[in-house]
Amino acid sequence: MALTFSNQPQYDWEAPQFQLKGVDGKSYSLESFQHARALVIIFMCNHCPYVIAVQDRINELAREYAEKGVALVGINSNDATRYPEDSFEAMQVRAREKNYVFPYLFDETQSTARAYNAVCTPDPYVFEKVGSGFKLRYHGRIDDNWKNPDQVKTRELALAIDAILTGSPVSPQQAPAMGCSIKWKE
Repeated sequence: MALTFSNQPQYDWEAPQFQLKGVDGKSYSLESFQHARALVIIFMCNHCPYVIAVQDRINELAREYAEKGVALVGINSNDATRYPEDSFEAMQVRAREKNYVFPYLFDETQSTARAYNAVCTPDPYVFEKVGSGFKLRYHGRIDDNWKNPDQVKTRELALAIDAILTGSPVSPQQAPAMGCSIKWKE
C-alpha cells in the first residue's frame, strides 16, 4: 500500500463528461445529476484501507446532503484483473453490504479517472452547478482524521458543500486527500 496524495487541480475547471455503469445496472453521466446544486465525485474502491476507514462517512455525507440538492457518486477505477476485490461484482456486494445510498460506478477503461486527474482512493471532488455544467470548487480530504471518526474535528468536505449551498466562497485552504494509489492497468 503506497500512500499517495491527491493532485492540486485548476479550480473553476468544468467537470469532464463520463458514461459509466453503476452497480444498480443503470448507466450514469453528468446529465444524470443535472438536478443537483452540487456534485460530489469520490474516486474510491473496495480494498483500500483508507476507503474502508471512511466508507461509512461517505455514505452518511450522501444521506445528509441528498435532501439539500447535493448528489454524491463513487467511482472505482482500479484494475479489476490485478485486484479482483475491486471487480464490478465485488462492488455490487460491497454496495449491498454497506447499503450505499449513492451511485457506485465502475470506470473499467480508467478514462474517467484520467480525465479527472485522480490519483488516489479516496479522491474527492466537489463541483458547483453553474449554468448547464459543474465547476470545481473543492478537491481535498474528507476530514482531518481518516482513521478515527471519533477524533474528527473538521469536516472539510462538508464545509465545502455548505459554502456552495449558501453561496459563499469555498475556502482555498484545501488539504490534499490521501490514500492508496489508483491501480492502473499495465
